[in-house]
Amino acid sequence: MAEGGQEQQPSEDRERAMAAVDVFYLLRVRDQMKQQLLECSAVADADKAAVSHHAGKERPVQIAIEDYKKGIENEIVSFWTKTLALQRIQITAALRDKMKQNDNDSQLILEAVQDIVKLSEAIAAYQQQAREKEQKVADIQRQRLLLKKVGREKLKQIHDMMRKLKETQATGEVKTLEEMHTAYQKERKITSIIQNVLQCIIIGSRVNWAEDPSLKAVVLQLEKNI
Repeated sequence: MAEGGQEQQPSEDRERAMAAVDVFYLLRVRDQMKQQLLECSAVADADKAAVSHHAGKERPVQIAIEDYKKGIENEIVSFWTKTLALQRIQITAALRDKMKQNDNDSQLILEAVQDIVKLSEAIAAYQQQAREKEQKVADIQRQRLLLKKVGREKLKQIHDMMRKLKETQATGEVKTLEEMHTAYQKERKITSIIQNVLQCIIIGSRVNWAEDPSLKAVVLQLEKNI
């Protein structure tokens, strides 16, 4: 049973590697089709420009010669591009055929393809992590803007309360003064709670805020206010 399992595992690895090679083949065919589409678009644009240009005044001979030279250069580049695409397709087909032979060389190819697949998966994982980090930073920035807005509103309310406190002191209404002072303390506690919540969000997101000057300034300001 153990030998059967060992034989089955290489077979599965080989099938997975061959599938990866097929994927590479399809990607290369896609790239070749994109290249051909770009070439067709370039030729169409060049034809439009030529028709529009010839409809008017005849160009000097020197300019026409330069245009022909550029056309020849473009054809050379197109030829080599198609040649390279064909070679990639041939190499991919040769790799698939070689891997079916199950010899030492095919084993090396299998290991190389497996390494490529692992690296591709690792790259995709790191890219996903980077996107998640960027999303966390964006969330923190939105929270920061929200805190600023709330802070401005609370500051305005506090200023209004202080103004009313002064007016109350001037009129001698002690009871109203005590009520407004209590409300002021309540608003101050709410502001402190909001600051604590934002600080916990920044720390809990595991973003290295010390490397971000804007986030670092926010955290230090929150600690100072608290």
